[in-house]
Amino acid sequence: MSSPNAITGLSQIIDQYDCVLCDVWGVLHNGKAIWLDAANALTKAREAGVPVVMITNAPRPQGPVLKQLANMSCPDGVFDELVTSGDVTRALIQQLDGPVYHIGPERDYALYDGLNVEFSEPENSAGIVCTGLFDDYNEHPEEYIERFKTYIDHKLPFICANPDIVVEVVDRLLWCAGALAREYDKLGGETRIVGKPYAPIYDVALEHAEKIAGKSIDRTKVLAIGDGLPTDIKGAADNAVDALFITNGIHAADYTSGDVDEEKLYAFLGENNAAPAHWIKTLVW
Repeated sequence: MSSPNAITGLSQIIDQYDCVLCDVWGVLHNGKAIWLDAANALTKAREAGVPVVMITNAPRPQGPVLKQLANMSCPDGVFDELVTSGDVTRALIQQLDGPVYHIGPERDYALYDGLNVEFSEPENSAGIVCTGLFDDYNEHPEEYIERFKTYIDHKLPFICANPDIVVEVVDRLLWCAGALAREYDKLGGETRIVGKPYAPIYDVALEHAEKIAGKSIDRTKVLAIGDGLPTDIKGAADNAVDALFITNGIHAADYTSGDVDEEKLYAFLGENNAAPAHWIKTLVW
């Protein structure tokens, strides 16, 4: 497995690509504030004629995510379109024949806006829809194991609206719905997931990019930017596009002590069978 190319700015490689698919949380912001250097880099890519589509595992539709970015004072002109895991997950929810049992905080109920969905307790439901832990600041995925065994006994499918395992909020890692889906799968339950790293969200994002560009886009000319190995980097590999790995993200503790230790970084990537085309500490132009 070849080592990725270390770059100092997106400007070094942007002429190799016809489209950028960029992660949101961990690349553009940290949950509390926009990283202006990253916003500027994406803006410059668009000014160079490269469509930028944000691709996020947020378990809500596009509207609430755009509002969140606006509340963080995200500058205008950073991206052309935004696709969320919530957007593509809504189709899975509509396929359920009966009520759903929701796992996750109340703020995520926007996922169901406009859908004809009834809610019920697990024993009366057609499936589980998970957007996260009920209390992601204080709960751990292992606390759900016993109740999951009951759901699996009832043969309830588990729809995961956010495949991320963890997310970094400023300097703290919080568990996401993907961590619960992982436990459900380990126990032998049926999981249904269409966000990163799975193909449906990439297919939708690339459809948008081609409409913006006014032409078809070869996947060898697509660059996916992200900080998560099991979602962003695996998703890029599984969907035949190049990846730019942001090292100052959720995995930073594995190879950083003040600065990136390249030997540790390459060993970490090898251990995880990850092969991004490029890496950079934070996204800059």
